[in-house]
Amino acid sequence: MTLTREKCVACRRDSPRVTDEEISELHPVVPDWRLTEDDGIRRLDRTFKVSGFAAAMELADRVGAAADEEGHHPRLIVEWGRVNVAWWTHKIKGLHRNDFIMAAKTDELFASMQRSA
Repeated sequence: MTLTREKCVACRRDSPRVTDEEISELHPVVPDWRLTEDDGIRRLDRTFKVSGFAAAMELADRVGAAADEEGHHPRLIVEWGRVNVAWWTHKIKGLHRNDFIMAAKTDELFASMQRSA
């Protein structure tokens, strides 16, 4: 399954959340992401470790640009040497396939940065 080649679809409030069965299929594609829950909302969460603040800002900028391109936006927390990214679909207050697509794309961006470092 190549989620990085997929595009996010526009969600509405009545868009379905992914089922537990779908999560079982999709989560192994992005195994470094934790499934978390905050205020009853399931999310994909991952902290990326980088070499310093400039690298953290660069990763956050790359994720932000990809998010704008797809029209699907994460929570980003930038600190010295790390960036925490959380994906969930705000309109449905939970996980959608889009979140797994963007987690895979975020992994690809991070890997690309690591290769060029």
